[in-house]
Amino acid sequence: MTKANVYFTDFHMPYGGDPLPVKLHKLMKKAGFEDIDMKGKFVAIKMHFGEKGNLAFLRPNYAKVVADYVKERGGKPFLTDCNTLYVGSRKNALEHLDTAYENGFNPLCTGCQTIIADGLKGTDEELLPVPNGEIIKEAKIGKALADADIIISLTHFKGHEMAGFGGAIKNVGMGGGSRAGKMEQHSDGKVQVDQSKCVGCGRCVGICAHGAPSITDHKSTIDKDKCVGCGRCLALCPTDAIAPMSWQAANVFNKKMAEYAAAIVNGKPQFHISLIVDVSPNCDCHAENDVPIVPDIGMLCSTDMVAIDQACADLVNAADPVKGSQLARNIAKDPEAAGHDDYFHITTPDSDWKTCLAHAEKIGMGTREYELIK
Repeated sequence: MTKANVYFTDFHMPYGGDPLPVKLHKLMKKAGFEDIDMKGKFVAIKMHFGEKGNLAFLRPNYAKVVADYVKERGGKPFLTDCNTLYVGSRKNALEHLDTAYENGFNPLCTGCQTIIADGLKGTDEELLPVPNGEIIKEAKIGKALADADIIISLTHFKGHEMAGFGGAIKNVGMGGGSRAGKMEQHSDGKVQVDQSKCVGCGRCVGICAHGAPSITDHKSTIDKDKCVGCGRCLALCPTDAIAPMSWQAANVFNKKMAEYAAAIVNGKPQFHISLIVDVSPNCDCHAENDVPIVPDIGMLCSTDMVAIDQACADLVNAADPVKGSQLARNIAKDPEAAGHDDYFHITTPDSDWKTCLAHAEKIGMGTREYELIK
């Protein structure tokens, strides 16, 4: 396979030079942004708005650069993400929008609308086929994202406790799944009820098309033989009493995530932007963020999401660890780890990012071979 082009620029700027938003615009242009016909098209800018309390997420200034450029090319941009599976400040569209606006992702700051792709309760989804899918045949994707004509990922590249890192594939694949889609990626699908949390409201009974839940003595139970793992009841439970019976191993999780990303971009123009800045050891889904594991590195653009993830990983692994970071502390505990070429595995030993990129390449999403054009 031919090497993919990945365009890179660092954050350095001489006194009196262009500000970083202008530098990003120039990088996007150089990487072929204007080759995409956007006139009259709905353009989804998929990004992470940050959990309330987390300050490592990308500044909305970068989102404005992308949105303004889309409008300049005649497109109709909107920022988007799907609701979260876990309990937090982005579990439903109302709280999600409150958090996004508080973090600066509102029309006044970004110049475009913010849409929660899977709707009010995380149940607005569309089933999209997975090209060459080995595990997932139909991905449950947020409706607004599925309806978009063009997909742009604007990614904060950082660590992740299970995926190893959060790059373009995770931003699109995991972030683009509805709540049921996220559960499918994280678990084997079937659910159970925590009786101590259940209030016997019966919403799970009303939403299930297969008769799996039932109420006895004001408590719900779910028949695992009838449960098909759709996640509808999980999305509607008001007390979060319903949860997956088991969670997937990291390698299966990463393969599913790649297949979800493949479903979202299949047959659509795509463009990927990743910023290696504030590289926190964990996801922006946390309500806090730790010291970055490496210094700020730069901005990257590509039309190949596999290549841009590989390039970002290589740049991080070539950097010096930040003193006092989780990465540096783990190296100090195990001096032999200092010679290891995988900072993400050192930071979170249970993670597995290489499986994701290998699987993404295998099913035809792109290539890990790239030329870094500075």
